[in-house]
Amino acid sequence: MHKFISFNRQILPAEQDLISPISSAALYGKGIFTTLAIYNAKPFLWEKHWRRLLAHSAKLNIDLTNFDEESVKSALSQIILQNRIETGRARVTFFDESSSAIWNFETKNKTTLLITTADWRETESEARLTVSPFPVNSKSPLANIKSCNYLENLLVYEEAKKRGFDEALRFNEKCEIVSGSMANIFWVKNEHVFTPSLETGCLAGTTREFLTENFTIQEVKAELKQIIEADEIFLTSAGIGLKSVSKIDEKSFDNEMTAKLQRFFTEETGSF
Repeated sequence: MHKFISFNRQILPAEQDLISPISSAALYGKGIFTTLAIYNAKPFLWEKHWRRLLAHSAKLNIDLTNFDEESVKSALSQIILQNRIETGRARVTFFDESSSAIWNFETKNKTTLLITTADWRETESEARLTVSPFPVNSKSPLANIKSCNYLENLLVYEEAKKRGFDEALRFNEKCEIVSGSMANIFWVKNEHVFTPSLETGCLAGTTREFLTENFTIQEVKAELKQIIEADEIFLTSAGIGLKSVSKIDEKSFDNEMTAKLQRFFTEETGSF
């Protein structure tokens, strides 16, 4: 993480303590966040990220009345400038600091905003996936929501890493393909591109949306057989961009069409 952060639109040292230990955010992980790519010192797909933050805050009843799009975007631009970022990533987090019916306490705080920045994660040029033993609950009230309650995703990711893989392929309780632990997933068969339907419980990723707007991509419900029989597979997220998958367990895949999509993505972002 970089030296400075933005907290409630003020630039502060990154090591400063900020969140109340008795808030709903600290006690339950109640909050929402989004991770943005930064290219040429500018946040990529900002409007999509902001729109999703608004939608997810409404679903979790997180009050954003003190935060409007322009002021949050301005705070993001300021911390990018302060940390002298040309290419990297930023995380915009809204923490619910209100009390709850279970642990009730007096507080004047409602919601706080934290913006942190960092360099890109160091990853391999191609990803090796393994099938995760932990299913996604497509009926969970947190399905499709990028909440601060992200420990399950992290544990799934770490379990795959312990077995020597870069990511995990996750399925829901109906054995339908959902996503990676930290990324959306796509596959190519006979030059047709597919990705899991949002009904499977996958996150409506901003990079996923960007690709579906620019290419013909079919959103489907599919099982392991379909993806194993694919010609190519790739992952997308703001944190990794577009990354080809070389293997799922012992099955190898090509990357011809994926390479074309990567070139398009590079041209659009200016990330040469």
